[in-house]
Amino acid sequence: EGESHVIMSRNAKITVTGEPPVVGGFTDVKKTDWFCDAVEYVVEQGLFSGVSDTSFAPNDPITRGMLVTALWRAAGEPPRSSDVSFFDIDPFEWYGEAVRWAASEGIADGYGNGFFGTDDRVTREQMATILYRYAQNKGYNVSAKADLNKFTDVGKISSYALEALQWANAEGLINGKGDSVLDPKGQATRAQTATVLYRTLANL
Repeated sequence: EGESHVIMSRNAKITVTGEPPVVGGFTDVKKTDWFCDAVEYVVEQGLFSGVSDTSFAPNDPITRGMLVTALWRAAGEPPRSSDVSFFDIDPFEWYGEAVRWAASEGIADGYGNGFFGTDDRVTREQMATILYRYAQNKGYNVSAKADLNKFTDVGKISSYALEALQWANAEGLINGKGDSVLDPKGQATRAQTATVLYRTLANL
């Protein structure tokens, strides 16, 4: 059911019942959603687009190709610094140059067997690692480190992602999910990724 919205006039208070307004024509992103500002930012900056004209799909998982393409666009679509190729990458697809740029800059590596895994889903610790390497590449200050022992699942963090998550948590980019849980292996959604990108790019 729709929420009630209150409109104040000089002499009266009128209550209007209806759905909260949507963001950018996306019927699945409302002005009352916690990720509203982030979605507005990534769309306005050209980092993300919807899955259709009317859907952003905030709860869908983010893929490796989507994430590195957003960062490549945020960086100004720079050329790759070295020639990189993968068996599973079509250089003429929307993600092609972004993936090769990210790999050439050490921001997102392949799997070591000639594959990048463009359509593979990104976990929260993988997202932190890619963002951490992007921040380093852009010369941001990445010295902040949080004590992750406050989370009950700290032991589930992969060794390669520990430093990145310490930084991301200290900067407020990736927070706990309640009940002292960080959920490093949990899948990152499009809404979560948009929010982390918003916090990273708009504030660093």
